[in-house]
Amino acid sequence: MDGIRYAVFTDKSIRLLGKNQYTSNVDSGSTRTEIKHWVELFFGVKVIAMNSHRLRGKARRMGPIMGQTMHYRRMIITLQPGYSIPPLRKKRTYYGTDNALQTYDHYASTGLFYSTS
Repeated sequence: MDGIRYAVFTDKSIRLLGKNQYTSNVDSGSTRTEIKHWVELFFGVKVIAMNSHRLRGKARRMGPIMGQTMHYRRMIITLQPGYSIPPLRKKRTYYGTDNALQTYDHYASTGLFYSTS
């Protein structure tokens, strides 16, 4: 199943991580049922809701020829409380300006959302 392409990290998607919602771009032809089954099987989590919307491609120029990038689809996957997709959120520690050990949530820009194709 090669439906999920990669995780999306925008301001909105990082804010949604606090609500246990994960955002990713998916293949345009894949259905919600396929994506839900694949996420539950691969990550071992329980999906309670999925929202999707289609984003239009952007206009691009190659010399005198005007073209357009491909349209794509984005899904917001809501997990049951207590479940998470671990590689996307990591605790990082560092020494601050006052030499005190501090921790923060680090959101990896790459991870297990990449497809195998």
